[in-house]
Amino acid sequence: MKKLIRKGKVKEVYEVDEDRLKFFFTNNISVFDKVIPNDIPRKGETLCKTSSYWFDKCEDLGIKTHFIDMPEDQVMEVKRVDVIKDYDKIDEDTTNYLIPLEFIARYFVAGSLHDRIKNGVEDFEDLGFEEKPDYGEKLPEPYYEVTTKVEDYDRLLSKEEALDISGLTEEEFEEIKEAVFKIDELIEKNVEKNGLLHVDGKKEFAMDENRNIMLVDTFGTADEDRFWEKDEYEKGNFVQKSKEFVRQYYRETGYHKKLMKARDKDEEEPPIPPLPEDMVEKTSELYVNIMKKLTNGKFR
Repeated sequence: MKKLIRKGKVKEVYEVDEDRLKFFFTNNISVFDKVIPNDIPRKGETLCKTSSYWFDKCEDLGIKTHFIDMPEDQVMEVKRVDVIKDYDKIDEDTTNYLIPLEFIARYFVAGSLHDRIKNGVEDFEDLGFEEKPDYGEKLPEPYYEVTTKVEDYDRLLSKEEALDISGLTEEEFEEIKEAVFKIDELIEKNVEKNGLLHVDGKKEFAMDENRNIMLVDTFGTADEDRFWEKDEYEKGNFVQKSKEFVRQYYRETGYHKKLMKARDKDEEEPPIPPLPEDMVEKTSELYVNIMKKLTNGKFR
């Protein structure tokens, strides 16, 4: 691989030429915007293979993507777009750029949505509930929200601010929303027959050189999406089949509470401790097993 141009929490981005990039998926794992000081065997491989599987499926649906090829188990070749962090340099005429937003669709009360409801930040009646819902309840209607992408922390946005900072028109914003739900219909059909429930997930998009909307980055993996075992859910249990398994560990140890308290008070954040070895092994096994189910056994 050629010049390293960007290093994220779990992915390294290399230049191929002026039109192409290569993503190298590391075995790092991050939660709450913190990189855990452990290597998770085969994790990078599972993200790369699962994403390439979904990109192929989306192309079949007529959804344009940045995917070109997967030359190695942990390497994906993609079309190159500009990452613009200065919102003032983005408008409705800008082309070939990463839209600086993350698009999230939720189908159950879980994750940060549950936290917001629990803390009174999110009005449960606005979600269609008559009473305050419990963790895991199915949402009356799918819930769609947008956060920042290129800031230090993901920040929830109103539609107005999302349009303002992204350079999207109302029509383009709605086109992306339709694509998100279309992709999730595909994921849901695929995972339900393999005994999973698709709880929620996030996606990223870009504009190509002709300002056509293009699906980018990774999605439909144990990192970007949340899955539960369907049989256990029907019994009232929540068996996590995604990175939420690791998030729950840090919630149970009390680390998440300490971190959120420090952020709320704008204090120095506590470093995230490493996972114990048994958790590393369980996490690696989870990622490999979920890859097999999400890709219908294509990758093992």
